[in-house]
Amino acid sequence: MQVTSTYRFARISAFKAREVTREIQGRSASDALDVLAFSPKKAALLVRKTLKSAIANAENNADLRVDNLLVKEAVVGEGPTFKRFRPRARGGASPIRKRTSHIRIVLTDELAAQASERAAKRAARSGHRARRPASAAARQNGRPAATAAAVPQNEQPAPPPEEPAEPASPATSPEVTPAAAEEASPPAAVSGGPADSTPTPTSNPGAEEAK
Repeated sequence: MQVTSTYRFARISAFKAREVTREIQGRSASDALDVLAFSPKKAALLVRKTLKSAIANAENNADLRVDNLLVKEAVVGEGPTFKRFRPRARGGASPIRKRTSHIRIVLTDELAAQASERAAKRAARSGHRARRPASAAARQNGRPAATAAAVPQNEQPAPPPEEPAEPASPATSPEVTPAAAEEASPPAAVSGGPADSTPTPTSNPGAEEAK
């Protein structure tokens, strides 16, 4: 539903008033009021008065909520021009043109839901683009992933570090049989052989001399 309010014969030129109406077009009613409240221009006062009238019409005549209102149109048309003259030197006169304008503001509640949906979709789309990896972007553009992250010729990638060899676990070690253990062990000395012919030194040299 649309609600309209018109300020006729506003004592300001249409050129100056359009500079202010461009700022509020497409905004919500509350945001538009905030923008106009902090604007130092004369046209902001006239446009703000027209916007308040449109909001009052929406609340009282159409039973609409202010939170759902959106400024659909903010149009300024030219009104009649008052022609005056100022006396100048040597009996001459210079013209003065006092321009007027008509300010029209249209509020609607039909686009509030659509505007919020578009903002949510835009935010979700921007977040998805930020999370998308470079390879996916390269594939979408028709280029291989290697070109998206190309390495300069003078900077070759470092080789991966070598992993240390793991020691063999007891479970995987080969089994040692008794026959193999006997072959690996050194031969034992046989009594009476050449190994026993050398006398073993005794701890008491006096006993050997007595013998």
